[in-house]
Amino acid sequence: MNRRDDIYAEPQSKVTGFVFDETVADVFPDMIQRSVPGYATTLAMLGVIAQQYAQPYTHIYDLGCSLGAGIVAMRQRIHCERCTLIGIDNSPAMAARCREQVKQHPGQCPVQIECADILDVAIENAAVVVLNFTLQFIDVAQRASLLKKIYAGLKPGGVLVLSEKIKFADPQQQRINETLHHQFKQANGYSLLEISQKRSALEKVLIPETMATHRERLLTTGFSACDTWFRCFNFVSWVALKR
Repeated sequence: MNRRDDIYAEPQSKVTGFVFDETVADVFPDMIQRSVPGYATTLAMLGVIAQQYAQPYTHIYDLGCSLGAGIVAMRQRIHCERCTLIGIDNSPAMAARCREQVKQHPGQCPVQIECADILDVAIENAAVVVLNFTLQFIDVAQRASLLKKIYAGLKPGGVLVLSEKIKFADPQQQRINETLHHQFKQANGYSLLEISQKRSALEKVLIPETMATHRERLLTTGFSACDTWFRCFNFVSWVALKR
C-alpha cells in the first residue's frame, strides 16, 4: 500500500533540494495526486491520446516515467500491432517500482523500462512521446536540444504530449494561480509548513516557464501544431504534432 506523503510535515533545520529517491518513491502516488491539480485527468487522457496516435511497428516513449502510471494508462488503451512502450527514468528507486507496477497491469503492448538519463537516450521510430511533468526538471539550457531530439525521432503523424507546471509573465496572474495552487494543496491536507518546505526544496530543482515560452520552443523545433488541451491553475498540457 502507498504511504501518505508526510516528508515535509516536521520542521527541518535545512531543507535540501528535492530528489526522486526511495523516500519520495514510497509516497509518490499520494504526493502527486495531492499536489498536481488535474493529475488523474492528465493520466487518463494519455491513454486516449496514445490510442489515437499509436502506429503499428513503432515505439511509445514515456520520458520520466516515475512509477509507471502513464505507461499503464497507455498500455490499457493501445491495441496496435507490434507497438512497444518504453519508459525511461533516471531514478533507480522509481524505475524499480515502475517495473513492478507494469507487471501488475498486463496488456497487449510489450514494455521496456530503462533507468537512464533521458538526455542520453536515443528516440527512434516514435509515434508518441510523453513528457509528463518532466521537462521542468531539465536544465533550461538543455530543453531545446531535448525537444529537437524528440522531434527528430518522431515519425510523421507522431505527437509529443508535454505537461508542465508554468509561471506567468504578469505578476498578478502569478500571485492568483500560486494562491489557488496552495489552497488546492491545503484542501488536500497539506499544512502551510509542508507547502513552504516543499516549495523551498523545489526552488532550484523545478524551473517553470511561461506558456508562451513553451509554445514558441515547440513551434521553433518544427512541430506544426501545438494545442493546449488541458489547464488547471498553473498546470498545463499540450499536444504537439509532427506532420
